[in-house]
Amino acid sequence: MSTGTSSAGPRRPRQIEAAWALTLAAVAAEVLVWVLGVFVVAPTGLDELTEHAGRSGAITQLALSGGVLAVLVTAWLAVAARMRAGRGWARAVLTVAGAAFLLFRVGDFGMDGVDPVWWGLVNALPDLLAAAAVVPMYLPEARAHFPARVRRAA
Repeated sequence: MSTGTSSAGPRRPRQIEAAWALTLAAVAAEVLVWVLGVFVVAPTGLDELTEHAGRSGAITQLALSGGVLAVLVTAWLAVAARMRAGRGWARAVLTVAGAAFLLFRVGDFGMDGVDPVWWGLVNALPDLLAAAAVVPMYLPEARAHFPARVRRAA
């Protein structure tokens, strides 16, 4: 009799699960920052866009922005799922993305100077989580999760 608790394959290393959890947290934080920036934190993106493009233009622009965010977040999660499944290319993509997020964030600190400090920190959270998700993927136990490439003889 099977209890349903056993798995057919080997378990994933804890480090891979930690990278997955950090990626999920980064994605959730990215969506939260978008929602807060558009609807909550003054001046909201909706207010600013309404001032420049009118109510209809603002709604159209925010719908487009939300759609692009949904596509990017879906792609991010799809690549992260491939990393979790042991695909080395996905680990490389997440590494480049995590480094890019961090570099863009460092380059953006203090550029406008009008946002409150707490908002700058909240805004940086998704980037910091994405960069932090890279670290566990390269720890020794996690490396074994990604099969080495087999080189073909020429």
